Amino acid sequence: MQLRTLLNAIAPVQIAGHIEQDVTQIAFDSRRVTPGSLFVAIKGLHNDGHAYLDNALSNGACAVVVQEWPARDPDGQATFIQVQDSAAALGRLADAFYGHPSRQLKLVGVTGTNGKTTTVTLLHGLCTALGYKCGLLSTIENKIGAEVLPSQYTTPDAVAVNQLLAQMAEQGCSYAFMEVSSHALEQKRVEGLCFTGAVFTNLTHDHLDYHLTFDNYLRAKKKLFDGLDRQAFALVNADDRRGMVMVQNTAAKVYRYALRQAADFKAKILENSLQGLHLLLDGVDVHARLAGTFNAYNLLAAYATAVLLGHDKTQVATVLSNLRAAEGRLDWLFDPQRQITAVVDYAHTPDALEKVLDTLGKLRNGQSRIITVTGCGGDRDKAKRPLMAKTACLGSQQVILTSDNPRSEKPEDILADMQQGVPMDQRAKVLVISDRRQAIRTACALAQPQDIILVAGKGHEKYQEIQGVKYPFDDKAELRSALGIEERPETP
Repeated sequence: MQLRTLLNAIAPVQIAGHIEQDVTQIAFDSRRVTPGSLFVAIKGLHNDGHAYLDNALSNGACAVVVQEWPARDPDGQATFIQVQDSAAALGRLADAFYGHPSRQLKLVGVTGTNGKTTTVTLLHGLCTALGYKCGLLSTIENKIGAEVLPSQYTTPDAVAVNQLLAQMAEQGCSYAFMEVSSHALEQKRVEGLCFTGAVFTNLTHDHLDYHLTFDNYLRAKKKLFDGLDRQAFALVNADDRRGMVMVQNTAAKVYRYALRQAADFKAKILENSLQGLHLLLDGVDVHARLAGTFNAYNLLAAYATAVLLGHDKTQVATVLSNLRAAEGRLDWLFDPQRQITAVVDYAHTPDALEKVLDTLGKLRNGQSRIITVTGCGGDRDKAKRPLMAKTACLGSQQVILTSDNPRSEKPEDILADMQQGVPMDQRAKVLVISDRRQAIRTACALAQPQDIILVAGKGHEKYQEIQGVKYPFDDKAELRSALGIEERPETP
């Protein structure tokens, strides 16, 4: 694509060099630059792309986009383009380079602290079942139709997002459903995308290591709705007190969904068990395979989104009955011999853990106990560590604090932070076992008939990250091994 054409997507402050030349690719990592590349220098949290201009030029960049003009004048080796915000420019350039793919299909973004993965997974399955080819960008996996692609981040970088959306459009996808993280919004990874609609699930304590304050976190989420145009829809959870805050400045048509408040889309829980939910959804009976009040919200959000996309209410409700939750979300297995239920869930925030424990608490029978195994990741928000331990204690009869993904931190230091949140009167029921495998095995050994074991924090992840190395580790496989049960468990 001609550089001149690409520059129509941004507003350069100044240009030095020729713009009548072909660009073969867009890159923001100098190591990925090849001859003919347009290199965009991004000022990141830990690295500044401006420090790698020489690397990009030596690798063959034909042009570079900078936010800060270099100290020495460009020598004519490549074209230099200055912009006010290089991160925003990257998104708009990638969108233009790949032919504005988000305009070629209906793109729906889902943001919030919890429920993003389940909601986009439900939407992908729902619209696929309705006969449409769909794309998915999620924490667990990316999909183009039935083809599964690996996923490293909740929301990929701007170049990868547009490349994936272009592949989806080329392969005939009608819809794309994507998780939109607060990091992605703050870093402008979705800049330039055209969203047909956006969904807000909820907002609770998370990622304050990055955003520093809750208000910053809220404002980052809100950017998704601030950027919608008049043709888009904005769907928010009216039961979350920040739901309407999200849409204060949006140009989009606003709709609300709720279980408790007055809303455009309503649901009522008639029955809730590990086997699933029985809902009255907009007056229609729905028997879903997902459990828990939080999943009632996810189902309602998916239902409302599908209706706003123009699908028949009755058809949507019928299809929802056959869909499953995303992997690692209230994912259970059952030991028929010992009558023990084990649950794996991605809950890694105090609010998510509280919701899962509340669900399990309502499902346990008589004297049965909840044994919770949980930890906190290293190099992440330290403020939530004591809250996670406190939440586990208040919702469980036995707690085992253990390692999650310690990353570069010592597990013992993370566990010490968590123990600060254990209430004095709860200490007797708390064990601290740093080794996650041993912690899971201990929980299984302690369990009695009818008990429920919850292993929280990692969910779908198949690794444990320690000192920069990812070691194979699967919570569900560890539970299956410790309990000695079949690959396909019986229904409890």
